[in-house]
Amino acid sequence: MKTEHIKTTDSNYMDLLRSTVRSIEPYVPILPFEVLADNLGRPIQEIIKLDANENLYGPSSLVRDALADLDYPHIYPDPENRALRKALSDFIGIPSENIFAGAGADEIIDLIMRLFIDQGDKIIDCPPTFGMYSFDAAVNGAETVVIERKDDFTLDLEAIVEAVSVYAPKLLFLTSPNNPDGGLISDEELHTLLALPIIVILDEAYIEFAGIENSRIDWVLEHENLIVLRTFSKWAGLAGLRVGYGAFSVGLLKELWKIKQPYNVSVAATEAALVSLDDSVNLLQVVSEIRSERKRLSQMLSELPFVFPYPSHGNFVLCQVKGISALELHQALSAEGILVRYFDKPRLRDHIRISVGLSHHTDVLETILSRISTE
Repeated sequence: MKTEHIKTTDSNYMDLLRSTVRSIEPYVPILPFEVLADNLGRPIQEIIKLDANENLYGPSSLVRDALADLDYPHIYPDPENRALRKALSDFIGIPSENIFAGAGADEIIDLIMRLFIDQGDKIIDCPPTFGMYSFDAAVNGAETVVIERKDDFTLDLEAIVEAVSVYAPKLLFLTSPNNPDGGLISDEELHTLLALPIIVILDEAYIEFAGIENSRIDWVLEHENLIVLRTFSKWAGLAGLRVGYGAFSVGLLKELWKIKQPYNVSVAATEAALVSLDDSVNLLQVVSEIRSERKRLSQMLSELPFVFPYPSHGNFVLCQVKGISALELHQALSAEGILVRYFDKPRLRDHIRISVGLSHHTDVLETILSRISTE
């Protein structure tokens, strides 16, 4: 049987795109290390990278050994991440049936959107905060109700309560400690929000730097509308391997399993996470060192005439810049091979965020900032 081929000359296949995709602003991530080095004309080894809240101490030495000796990298990983979830259960003290592992917390944020969002549904976002919430909302066809934080970056609780009443959103995303300022959400605030008819997603990516006692991950056992997210990227130094986890009520997690990709966490990431949990005592000692260095960094910054740091519970310090341009300060530091974060957004254009690095990174930063202050 002869098959007729119809030639199309005037089709525009771009018309087949989802309409919501066309209006999305792409997420702008930090440039790769090697690209940054090339742009600055410096070897990677000469760059002090304090712009992405990475753990510059790196992973446990045991992780490197384990990755070099993987037994079965050619075999698909366990689709239910049983070993990792069991180890996480022992680590955080909640049942494994409440735990979900993902390719970074970013994957889980997207899956939560897919779980709840129909076209046109609403979420609440409280900027300045992590940009992936509004980005994933747009990708999944949700509308974002923006409730700006107060001048001190605390939540506008009354405005959130009113927005839930007026707009009936499905999801509320909160980060504690918040990025970029490092502030914690109080128990009173969280109780108030959990009383609302909404799913509360509490992102605890930086909680280890606040003190693990400030985590509220066990609250998922009492509050069915609470989801808590955590990651290995920061405290365990595994940002490049992409492994995170979330705690859910059993009922919500049963539904989430239906929509996950079967092999979402690689064997390498799984092994690195398991080894990190085995070496958690040493890794948490490194976290303690980072907290001490954060205190030293904050004190140093507070003594400069043009930089005003906010109190932080993360592995970073947000600073308001006065008397000079924050963008120009960012550029001046980049020219010296020191990368800090500048946010080209209305609330943050006079701010920079500095990740906590190693002790000698703080020394170099202090020298350069002191020189700038006298120019």
